[in-house]
Amino acid sequence: MRSSSDSHDSLAIDMIGITKRFGGVIANDAIDFRVRTGEIHALLGENGAGKTTLMNILCGLFEPDQGEIRVQGKPVKFHSARDAIACGIGMVHQHFKLVESFTVAENIVLGQSSSVLQESAKQLYPRLQRLADDYGLKVNPPAQIWQLSVGEQQRVEILKALYREANILIFDEPTAVLTPQEAQDLMVILRNLAAQGTSIVFISHKLNEVMAVCERVTVLRDGQAVATIATQDCTEHQLAQLMVGRDINSTQKLPRSTSSTPGLAIKNLWVMSDRGFPALKGIDLAIEQGEIVGIVGVDGNGQRELEEAIIGLRLLKQGEIWMSGNLAHIPSDRYSMGLLTDFSIAENLVLKDVQSPSFQQKGLLHWRLIFNYATDLVQRFLIRASSVKMQVGKLSGGNAQKVVFARELSRDHQVLLAAQPTRGLDIGATEFVHAQLLARREAGVAVLLISTELDEILKLSDRIAVLYEGEIIAVIDDKNVNLHDLGLLMAGKKGGNFAES
Repeated sequence: MRSSSDSHDSLAIDMIGITKRFGGVIANDAIDFRVRTGEIHALLGENGAGKTTLMNILCGLFEPDQGEIRVQGKPVKFHSARDAIACGIGMVHQHFKLVESFTVAENIVLGQSSSVLQESAKQLYPRLQRLADDYGLKVNPPAQIWQLSVGEQQRVEILKALYREANILIFDEPTAVLTPQEAQDLMVILRNLAAQGTSIVFISHKLNEVMAVCERVTVLRDGQAVATIATQDCTEHQLAQLMVGRDINSTQKLPRSTSSTPGLAIKNLWVMSDRGFPALKGIDLAIEQGEIVGIVGVDGNGQRELEEAIIGLRLLKQGEIWMSGNLAHIPSDRYSMGLLTDFSIAENLVLKDVQSPSFQQKGLLHWRLIFNYATDLVQRFLIRASSVKMQVGKLSGGNAQKVVFARELSRDHQVLLAAQPTRGLDIGATEFVHAQLLARREAGVAVLLISTELDEILKLSDRIAVLYEGEIIAVIDDKNVNLHDLGLLMAGKKGGNFAES
């Protein structure tokens, strides 16, 4: 365990004048980024602001075109990720890089020297347990990864980095797949790590978490560092303004007008997983017109199978799905399910309507009509692009998601399935998506929202259905939501003080 006696004012990371270009695009423009020893420092910015590039430079994946990096006061040059690891820099990714069939101990020592790999369990397990105990990490070295909860798997990733003697840890959206209780546990772990001298870079779109756990924040916008500020000297609203360069007006949900007209009904739905086991077990759910029902749960509890069953990509073993009219679909993976990245914006916008007479002339596609139509949608949905002929794969995540929304919401529909609609999006793009979903609700559309973002579910939903291991174990009216009990339900602990709808 490292000593915490080092001065908190000493710099663990000192990135000076970092510039990185990709062709004619400047991703990082003379950025200064400094993290003190034992500090939890947030790195914020919209999609495309330069966060990923800057961290890839710090991790040795990219080399800067200009600038200098100092680690623990010493100038360094990284030519590979191995160089950065050797300097004590580790990254805990949002999507864990663990082998499910291996034990905790095997995952931690994977890639180490042959002498470590040949070490007996009798020697290795106590050593790993002592390291885990030093940092308040509850792990069980002989347990297999598939047996662990998401929060426990994250602890294994942290321990893996500490085992490699990392004293600088980068956390990329670390609470995106955690329950509220697991997120709180992580905050305790981060504080323990910092108290013992570990320097932490915390990348998140969740400003409440940034304010709760970070001491300082550096905000990037358009490839430049626009501010470094102490969290005690700012508010969430001010940070949001710094990120987007303008005021953010959060869309508010209006009271729902009562309706008893069904828009989507799911009855006794059973669906099998890719491994041949039941992924959905007798799902019953009805959504009224002009209502948003949110499906909440830790990722991997049947959300993807439910989405695929509704859109017809997964066979139903039993049960039925009924809709009052056409379905619009915002897919959970915009690239694999929603867009053709090598095609232009215009081509993607008419992807489902190429047979329409509106876009044809004498049996051939009429490109002027298509481009005019696409230009109108680009303007209406605030898609930032140089031209409608631009490839979708070259757009930022937020603008790519807007292309999906533009195509789906411009078509006639009475039911909207929105799965993980803001995953990976920044504050500005998220507010845009929320406004679109609420507008559909006001227009009388039945909206099923599947999301792992609790704040999103709470903000938008009229009712909340908790999905755990393929079953809906509770349906709660938005007025009766208790965040603590909701988190327990997400972890499979039935009960609580809910008044179910």
